[in-house]
Amino acid sequence: MIQRIVECVPNISEGRNSAVIQAVSQVVESVAGVRLLDVDAGKSTNRTVITFVGAPEVIGEAAFRLIQKAAELIDMREHRGEHPRMGATDVCPFVPVSGVTMNECVSIAHALGERLDRELGIPGYFYESAAKTVERKNLAHCRKGQYEGLSKLETPEGAPDFGPAVWNEKTKRSGATAIGARDFLIAYNINLNTTSSRRANAIAFDIRESGRVQRTGGPGSPIVKDASGNPVRIPGSLKSVKGIGWYIKEYGIAQLSLNLTDIQTTPVHVAFDEACAKAQARGIRVTGSELVGLLPLRVLTDAADYFLRKQQRSLGINTMEKVKIAVKSLGLEDLGSFDPDKRIIEFMIADQQSTPLLDLSLGAFASETASESPAPGGGSVAAYAATMGVALATMVANLSSHKRGWDNRWEEFSSVAARGIALQNQLELLVDADTDAFNGIIEAIGMPKGSNEQEKARFKAIQDATKNAIEIPMCVARVATEAMAIAEEMAEIGNPNSITDVGVGAMAIRTGVKGAILNARVNLQDLEDKIYSAATVAEANALWADIDTREARILDRVSVVLGGSA
Repeated sequence: MIQRIVECVPNISEGRNSAVIQAVSQVVESVAGVRLLDVDAGKSTNRTVITFVGAPEVIGEAAFRLIQKAAELIDMREHRGEHPRMGATDVCPFVPVSGVTMNECVSIAHALGERLDRELGIPGYFYESAAKTVERKNLAHCRKGQYEGLSKLETPEGAPDFGPAVWNEKTKRSGATAIGARDFLIAYNINLNTTSSRRANAIAFDIRESGRVQRTGGPGSPIVKDASGNPVRIPGSLKSVKGIGWYIKEYGIAQLSLNLTDIQTTPVHVAFDEACAKAQARGIRVTGSELVGLLPLRVLTDAADYFLRKQQRSLGINTMEKVKIAVKSLGLEDLGSFDPDKRIIEFMIADQQSTPLLDLSLGAFASETASESPAPGGGSVAAYAATMGVALATMVANLSSHKRGWDNRWEEFSSVAARGIALQNQLELLVDADTDAFNGIIEAIGMPKGSNEQEKARFKAIQDATKNAIEIPMCVARVATEAMAIAEEMAEIGNPNSITDVGVGAMAIRTGVKGAILNARVNLQDLEDKIYSAATVAEANALWADIDTREARILDRVSVVLGGSA
């Protein structure tokens, strides 16, 4: 199950008053499920960049509360600073991190604009992917004239996308806000074994999209111009990349300082390899690189997959191994340590995604299960059994991809292993989800029941919690049934030296499916919704019979490979 995470990075027009900055930034965590990650204040710019994350269902509410608080505490009529700005909250972009599409972020942005209009009377513009006109995709176009030019709100050209089209005392205080949806902007520095900023600049010009101006001869010669008198440019090799070269006195090296403005078009690993090639062509070597600020996990897992493919190695390995491969391959520890827990957004918020059972050792898990507490019980153990079963089948896929003589089949087995890892990740989350579902029933039972209203509320809560406690193990059964397909494939085409691992995996998966179904059935006895119950029983019976058939088929195959019957 992929976490659904959106990042929001509002910039407020205050960088000097710490009390205001604190009050504005901390309001976001008044929304359940939202996590404040970073507050970066700039005194000279008189501007603060605030970063927080949350699920798409709640991130808009947190942004609204922040903008509301900023409008209460910041008077744009008194604001002075070096950075372009037009509002108390100047910009508010939404960025998809994981499990969320750009279109969903656009919807969040548009809904927020409507609320600012309806509830706060703050005007503004939609930009980047949220823009409603081509011109307003560009933030600079929306902010043209800055705060001092906001009388444009009353003109046809400058009319806001949302909020009042007036320049009065209220809008003069709040200014205007640009709300957008965009992908991650990655600040990425690449280290060179030279001290020459001029040579670093030359490499940056080779790479960046805007390239360099064309000259009639060597450096310093006249610039070539087109018929309109504009300089002719030679484009660089990578789209959506900005960059320069500079010398870093602290480290005694030159770097390429790149901004990757669309990591779908040019991801980090592509920029790294291109820098290596362009540097080598100029007699220079890349020694490593550094990622600036926070980043989504996919930046590193995509990089790991890229380098694994180049090595013809299986992609079906766990996330932490992929992070290690990316860190080594990109040289992210060339100038200092790289701590994934402090740099990767998903890892930073992992403490909110409670997984107490999975954090236990095997011995501690067994001891906790054996204790007097009713949870964890059979449901969590069933989910864990299925997790171990698909892990074994995935192991066989990975071993098969590395088998001597099967080099031309590595992609075939890598694909199977990647599917197996994805199913394993889903089942791992369900280990704790089953215990949480049981605890939900206990909490509902403990609700007050002194009045008719309380009794009704308690009954509904118990029924809702019971349905959840049925749906979680049924989800285990469905995912585990999918996982059996991995074992079936490996029984037929995998490394025969590991056939018994496939057999053990199949039996563990079968236990997971049947154990989960037993837990769903025991909770069905307390559910009033008979239509749902009948449909669930029918599905459970079908899964029960299907998993028996598939396990028997795999064990027959194991017997054939072993040369006899069990």
